[in-house]
Amino acid sequence: MKHIISPLDLSIQEMGEVLDLAMDIIKNPKKYCEVCHSKKLATLFYEPSTRTRLSFEAAMLNLGGSILGFSSADSSSAAKGESVADTIRVISSYADICAMRHPKEGAPLVAANFSSIPVINAGDGGHNHPTQTLTDLLTILNLKGRLNNLTIGLCGDLKFGRTVHSLINAMVRYDNIKFVMISPDELKIPTYLREEVLDANQIPYKEVKVLEEVMPELDLLYMTRVQKERFFNEEDYIRLKDSFILDAKKMKNAKEDMLILHPLPRVNEIATEVDNDPRAVYFKQAEFGVYARMALIMKLLEVEVC
Repeated sequence: MKHIISPLDLSIQEMGEVLDLAMDIIKNPKKYCEVCHSKKLATLFYEPSTRTRLSFEAAMLNLGGSILGFSSADSSSAAKGESVADTIRVISSYADICAMRHPKEGAPLVAANFSSIPVINAGDGGHNHPTQTLTDLLTILNLKGRLNNLTIGLCGDLKFGRTVHSLINAMVRYDNIKFVMISPDELKIPTYLREEVLDANQIPYKEVKVLEEVMPELDLLYMTRVQKERFFNEEDYIRLKDSFILDAKKMKNAKEDMLILHPLPRVNEIATEVDNDPRAVYFKQAEFGVYARMALIMKLLEVEVC
């Protein structure tokens, strides 16, 4: 039995197998419509989610399985004080696999330690979001045709953005990857990521504060929201926020084949005028999330097409 708490829980070979399976699901969805017949997925979401929860549920239904679970802590026994360990012990007797989102970092790992079914981390605080990373990789592979030789711009909240942290951890394992970190000083990537992941693996990167400066060199631009609540004073936020809004004017300096990704939800960091640009693939990215999760569920349940 295998749990997925971090993107690194899948080796490069295993990641390749999951991505190859997802690519085949995209091409031949009918082939997989009954492979998880009689299997049940529990979605334990202790904080709000639209795309992640619904894409997990869509993934299991597309595979012919069924779903159960809750969409907020208030609607679970957590509101009565039940621990994650006790919850997963009970759920393990109801379902075959579990997807958990929790506001506390490490909660899915705790669940995995007490679970008798595979646990998938669907986001834990500002720590990791491995299935979003799997979705990102599938999007890049499908639309770029490769996962190496890329210059990746990461823009916005790089300090608290778990999707960014997971993506960095995953992409450093591929050849010739460069990062451009675009954020205010207040929201730079955490020191541990810089030292233990980027520096330790000798990954080239630079940190800048103005998006326009680096647009021409990017193969991918991964946007996230600059969060007002992370600033100590409103004056700094007002001074910096417009530097991290992507609009049609900024896109004029981008490569013709650059891709714009965003884990969503979007607030105002990407102007709606960008949506019609063929390089804007964030809604396609959300669609790929279903296929990525279908492949991962199959991998963890060890089911195959008959």
